[in-house]
Amino acid sequence: MDANALKRLDAAFRRDIAAGRLPGAVMLVSQCGDTELFTAIGQQDAAAGTPMRQDTIFRIYSMTKPVVSLASLMLAEEGKLFLGDPVSKYLPEFAKQKVAVMRSGKLQLEPAWRDMTVQDLLRHTSGLTYEFLGTEPVQMQYREADIASRGLSNRDMCRKLAALPLARQPGAVWQYSRSTDVLGAVVEVCSGQTLGAFLEERIFGPLGMRDTAFSVPPDQQHRIAEPFATDPDGGAAVNLIDLREVPVNESGGGGLASTATDYARFLQMMLNGGVLDGVRLASRKTVAWMTSDHLGKIAVEGELLQAGHGFGLGVAVRKDAGVAPTPGSVGMYHWSGIGGTCFFVDPKEEMFAILLTQAPGQRIHYRTLFRNMVYAAMD
Repeated sequence: MDANALKRLDAAFRRDIAAGRLPGAVMLVSQCGDTELFTAIGQQDAAAGTPMRQDTIFRIYSMTKPVVSLASLMLAEEGKLFLGDPVSKYLPEFAKQKVAVMRSGKLQLEPAWRDMTVQDLLRHTSGLTYEFLGTEPVQMQYREADIASRGLSNRDMCRKLAALPLARQPGAVWQYSRSTDVLGAVVEVCSGQTLGAFLEERIFGPLGMRDTAFSVPPDQQHRIAEPFATDPDGGAAVNLIDLREVPVNESGGGGLASTATDYARFLQMMLNGGVLDGVRLASRKTVAWMTSDHLGKIAVEGELLQAGHGFGLGVAVRKDAGVAPTPGSVGMYHWSGIGGTCFFVDPKEEMFAILLTQAPGQRIHYRTLFRNMVYAAMD
């Protein structure tokens, strides 16, 4: 990679930190097993004046999803789970669900065409939704039921969720949703462990991801990154999950805390085809399956998936060299978190990159800037 271009990337973020657009950031770029860039800039906690560190701990939100998705595929490799199974086989509360539809201006409930499957959970075609994506009746019902509560166990959250109608017919469209939260409960049923215990035993421990968990212990809480108190663009208060609390809900869709070094271990394992330092978590074919498009001709709702992209089992997948407004290779896969974190893996270039910030209002701008400038550094 071009060292001068990587310096431009670093300088671009430093300018915006100096201008008060970001509190700070950690960036890591690796190619062919070599770390090309690993920088910690700005402040970990602007209010306290704490400088950013390479080992700062971030709320990674939806970057939790690829980890939990892999966990489910590891169970599938062991014959404990089948992707074609209805979710109700593992969570009976999801049997015989209804779908909310508007007809002549009135909300009506219709039977689901079919049960949602485990594959639907992995690729977000389950018919579930997210309460923050809009103001449709089902989304409002999610809010009223407080589906996002960190005080609910995964199973109790599923019982609440299953009592509400689906927003779409299973398999009809891709819509980002609480699917991976439900998948976390499936992992618990199939493994006989809590989600956190399974991830620690089967993924974090074997990979040496020492700082990745659903909360941060007291002796490490001085390393937690904090956002600005108010959004520098709109002035609204910024509220992120409290990593100092041990939540009842171990959210498979967005609850993990992690560091750049820890997540780099996970991505290097993925880039290696499921193995790292002699420890194999999944087969090469399982990783290839996970990072292939699973949508085909299924329609996409919303703007989260860029043009030229499909969705695999827990990650977005690039299908075209062009079309998208950002650079990348066919086969590149990625995802991001609402708190301001993102990653992408480019198998063709043997490269992955991680950006960690805690700036939810600026996340789209900076993940686009980051990807553009990393690819601009390719020799």
